Amino acid sequence: ATADLAAVLQHIAQAIAPKPLPDHRIAPLEDKDWEREWMDNYHPLQMGKRLWIVPSWRESPAPDAVNILLDPGLAFGTGTHPTTALCLQWLDEHLQPGTQVIDFGCGSGILAIAAIKLGATHVLAIDNDPQALIATRANAEKNHVAKQMTVQAPGDDIHPAVDLLLANILAQPLIELAGLFARLVKPGGNIVLSGILQQQTQQVADAYAHWFTLDPAVEKEEWMRLSGTRNDDTGKS
Repeated sequence: ATADLAAVLQHIAQAIAPKPLPDHRIAPLEDKDWEREWMDNYHPLQMGKRLWIVPSWRESPAPDAVNILLDPGLAFGTGTHPTTALCLQWLDEHLQPGTQVIDFGCGSGILAIAAIKLGATHVLAIDNDPQALIATRANAEKNHVAKQMTVQAPGDDIHPAVDLLLANILAQPLIELAGLFARLVKPGGNIVLSGILQQQTQQVADAYAHWFTLDPAVEKEEWMRLSGTRNDDTGKS
């Protein structure tokens, strides 16, 4: 309300010059408790047949289901984004008990927690955002799975040869990390990749085709999920 609108418009005009300032409308936005506003509109979500994502301040509508209590804090991963939903659906349908998992780019820890609650024995959760590591540890404690999870930044020692690697990040990092991910998944193990737009799918698939037999891509609201099985070609790298 106290902003100098003339100065703001002048700054925008300079930033986009030599293009002219387009038609626009200015309206004041009432200040609110934005955290409370978001919390009031975040409801339990069902993912697949077994999984429910439940905000930690709400009651679960299905107490006998596999419930994940979640408070994302400042990290990515509430379950509402199509990329997260695609990964959760894969876990709900395919995760086998006893699986060893890496969640690369863990965000709020939602995928790591889901994997443990669906039967994984251990998950290594990795993220380069300190806020994500904080949120993941806190959510692991809320869900009583902290003992089955290791949370760390990339660059620390990563133990290879897991049964499943999850990476819900972005297409370009996925392409750049293909060789590393191939080394981290044992032959016959699975990889699940998301954060990929439709037009990026083939490029990401090509980066992994040397090491993985990929399933058909799955789409949700213009976002794609790629999954596949590690080939038995450990001589290649």
